[in-house]
Amino acid sequence: MIESPQSFIVSTECSKAAEQHGFRRRLGETDGWAAFQSTTAQGTIWLAAEAPAGSWFLALDHPGVIQELNFPVADVSGPGRARFAFDTLGVLYAVLHRVYELGTSLPDAPLREFERRIADMPRTTEAERLVVQRIGQDIFRARLMDYWQGRCPLTGISDTALLRASHIIPWSECESDAERLDVHNGLLLSALWDAAFDRALVTFDDDGKPEFSPDLSEQAREELRWSSPIALTNGHRGRLGRHRERIRVRS
Repeated sequence: MIESPQSFIVSTECSKAAEQHGFRRRLGETDGWAAFQSTTAQGTIWLAAEAPAGSWFLALDHPGVIQELNFPVADVSGPGRARFAFDTLGVLYAVLHRVYELGTSLPDAPLREFERRIADMPRTTEAERLVVQRIGQDIFRARLMDYWQGRCPLTGISDTALLRASHIIPWSECESDAERLDVHNGLLLSALWDAAFDRALVTFDDDGKPEFSPDLSEQAREELRWSSPIALTNGHRGRLGRHRERIRVRS
């Protein structure tokens, strides 16, 4: 049973958990669920605990975050679109970290940040347009770093200097800023993989496994080492279909 109203200890722990993971605006408490929001991550989260000293609960209303977490839903009533149970605060903390990362990147948080930052910027000259484009690309890279948890999903490389924000559909070919800044239109790849991907010498199937172009030498294939396939969403798969077509056309 959800502890309602929250005791001082539960209320304090919920506030601490939320604040340490970017959700610093406490909105109040209803039926034992304390609500929080962030100024940078989208969506509302709710935290609660079972009395006495049982599970900890998290409720979410962001459909994109819920889908990407892919956790079993708890059989407990409460706010939001889905609710999840955790045996310890430590596990809850780890999940909240991921919720924040996804909340800053899904589905249109990068676009909103871009529009806010360029709202009063001129775009008359080519130099001015290039400045605006660079801002968008920097935002895109930062949000990909959040989404992919700061590492190349193929190799596990986490050295920032060796990671590249790889557009699946190139920036110049996107039909809108929303497409350009959608994290499902990007992969965070190590530099060598990015170079091959950008030149359509390698692509990925729907299971996230590499597919090599016939134009790629055997030596290059051996150097493109990888440890695990990329975990893809349907948003990635649809765009990778277009990327695979580029390889077929070249071949």
